[in-house]
Order: sequence, then C-alpha cells, then structure tokens
Amino acid sequence: MDEWTQTLTTGPLLMIAAAAVALLLLLIIRFRVHAFVALTMISLATAFATRIPPDQIVPVLLSGFGDTLSKVALLVGFGAMLGKLVEQSGGAQMLADRMVALFGERRAPFALGLASLFMGFPIFFDAGLVVMLPIIFAVARRLDGPLLLYGLPAAAAFSVMHVFVPPHPGPVSAIDFYNASPGLVLATGVVLAFPMWLISGYLWARIAAGRHPFRVAADLFGEADREAIENPPSLRTVLGLLLIPLVLIFANTALDFGANLGWFDENATWFKLVQLFGNTPVALLISVLAATYMLGWRRGRRPADIERILDSSLPSICSVVLITGAGGMFGGVLKASGIGDALSHSLDDIGLPVIVAVYVVAVALRLAQGSATVALVTASGLMAPAVISGDYSAMQVVAVVFASAAGSVFAGHVNDSGFWLVGRLMGMDVATTLKTWTVQQALESLVGFAMACGLFLLFY
Repeated sequence: MDEWTQTLTTGPLLMIAAAAVALLLLLIIRFRVHAFVALTMISLATAFATRIPPDQIVPVLLSGFGDTLSKVALLVGFGAMLGKLVEQSGGAQMLADRMVALFGERRAPFALGLASLFMGFPIFFDAGLVVMLPIIFAVARRLDGPLLLYGLPAAAAFSVMHVFVPPHPGPVSAIDFYNASPGLVLATGVVLAFPMWLISGYLWARIAAGRHPFRVAADLFGEADREAIENPPSLRTVLGLLLIPLVLIFANTALDFGANLGWFDENATWFKLVQLFGNTPVALLISVLAATYMLGWRRGRRPADIERILDSSLPSICSVVLITGAGGMFGGVLKASGIGDALSHSLDDIGLPVIVAVYVVAVALRLAQGSATVALVTASGLMAPAVISGDYSAMQVVAVVFASAAGSVFAGHVNDSGFWLVGRLMGMDVATTLKTWTVQQALESLVGFAMACGLFLLFY
C-alpha cells in the first residue's frame, strides 16, 4: 500500500471502529446476513469511513484477507484431512474410549485440556486445535455430553500457551523488546499456565457448557460407522501420527529459539531443512501422507476410497476458511486505517503505573485490530523505553511481559480471525461465540493480569 497520512483524530477513529463492530453484529445476529458477506461489506465501509484512499482500499482488503488465509487455509485443510482419516479409520473413537477408560467420564474434559497444554508448547493455537478436534468430537459423542465441556478447555489451553509461553512469537518478541530473561519468562510461564488455564478454561467451560448444552452435530470429520470398522488402528499408530506434526513443529520452534540465543548457526543447511519440515503446513502435509499410508494403503483401502475420504473433508471447511479470512480482512482494515496506533498513542502518556500501562495499551490494541500477536508485539514496542529506563528487577520485567501478554488476549471478538475459527469449528453462531469464547478470552486476560501484578508486587 502506498504511503498516506491519516487526517482523522483519535475520537472519530474510535467512533468509526465502534460503529463498524456494532453494525457487523446487527447484520449477522439480527438480519442473518452470512458472516462472510457481512464482514466484507463492513470492511469496505470502514475503509471508506476512515478515508483510506479509494485506489488503496481493495489492496488493503486483499492484503488482510490473503495474509490470514496464508496462515490458516493450508493448516485447516491438511488438519481436516488428517482428522478425517483418523476418524474414518476408527482411531478417534479408539482414543476416546481409551481416554475415558483411563481418566473416567467426569475427568475427560480435564484430561483433554491437560493434553492440549502439553501440545500447545510447540504448536500454534489454530494448528493445535485442528489436530485435537477429532479427539474432542469423539469423546463428546462417546459420553453424549455438551461439546463446550470438552472443546472449550482444549481451545483455552492452546490459547494460554500461544499467548504467554515462549517460543511462541508474541512472548518471544516481548522478551526482546523489554530485555527480559528468556529462561525466567519460560520457567515462570510454564508454572503460571496451569492455574491460568484451570480458572479461565476448565472451570469456565463447565459454566459455559451448562448455559449452552448443545451436542456434537455435523462436524468437520463426520462420524465413522463403528460396526463397519472391523480392525481399528492401534493406540501406538494413532498417537504416532498425531505426534508427527508436534515433533516437527517443536523442532522448528526450538531451533528458532536457540538461534535467537546464538546456540545455532541459522545459515547452516541442516538448520534450514529442519525449519522447512517443521513449518506448520509442511509438518501437517507430512502427517497427512503418513496417515494416508498407515490408515489407508497399509490397511487395504483402495486408492479411490482414500481419495473420497480426503475429498469429503474439504467442503465442510470452506466456510470456516472464508469467514476466517474475512475476519482477517476486517482486522487489516482497522490496522491500516490507524485506529490501533491512534488509540495506543493516546494511552501512552496517561501516567499509569507501568504494569497497568502496558496492560491497558495491549488491551486497546487487541480490541482495535484483533490479532493477539500484533497487539503484544506493538504494545511491547511502544512501552519498551519506559520499561527499560525504569529500575526494575529481572522478575518485575518478567511480570511486565506477562501483563502485556494478558492485555493482548483480552475479549477476542469479531475482528479476530481466531474468533471465527473457534466459533465455526465448534458449530457456534456469533452470539454463542461471544457469550462463550469472548468471555473465556476476557477471563484469561484478567487472570493473567492479576498474576502478573502479584508477581510484580512480590519482587518490588
């Protein structure tokens, strides 16, 4: 996009943003306009209202849409294929039965969330959720319980790990901006992640499931005919297939983290190859190929049957991908218009205590443009001079990192592509997603900020 100067001040920009969100919700909830159409319309109208030059509006829309699709489309597509193969082979149901037998029916939601916490260390939020979904759906069917009771703890676990714990990009950037100790942030993040998830994920899921007790209906992976499955795959085979992307992605993120600390030569050929195979879309593609062999060809399925299974996984995700991309488009317009920058600069000189100021700035950026990673990186960059110039202990700087991270996850709503991903993958409409996932994100933020403040005061 060519350079241009925003002439509107903070007040009008914030009014436009609030009106855009309100109109979007009205179109989708009250008038039942399809979310993809409504998001595109509102993105276009917001671009006009914020005075983005007419010749740059379409490039801005396409940039936001394309950037989001480049991160989401391949991993959701390959993840749906992997899930379909695991489901149709009987592997998901077998895992669900084993998990219920091991942990019991009452502890199954806790077990799913705990497993997601471990998976969330190396794998990004959206990829991890897609990989876990067939297991979540199978357990929910097996126990005939409300989907949110099993799905929300897992989604919250991936969110906590992605936002607060390195080597994910947001906290790594905050560490760099604030000159924090990577080891201290990692060790503290791992300790705080569990209580944060327990309160905002597991306990909230029990409340949300009671208020919205819908069951698993038609989903991304269909439902395998248990009577037609004569020889389901072994536990070792299914776990091995699900661990392939985790191991590859973990190797990639560990190498990136080590390279930033000077442990590895990032120009070495072996380093670049491991990075390639550990890139999320490539890792999931490798997993699909392995599952095609292990759950298809090796088990005597005809190539035509395997093709049919893989092809049947794609129609149901088209809406998810397009709506998620349109959510990124809306967030891109809000970012390009300068709404986030105007809001953050207006908050920068209020004079709040630093632990509160970094949180408020990150919250404002999150609400204004949607992306938690962008909010965390931008807020850290804005507040870094104040933090670095202050006389803070190493643990207080760690607390500042967590406060920034907590603000960046606050109340994800319609301008966040993750909002649409979670809602559509779990079969929720917009109103239900706001009442469940948006509230979960707000709780996660508040609990994280409370812990950050406690840590800051403890080492004052």
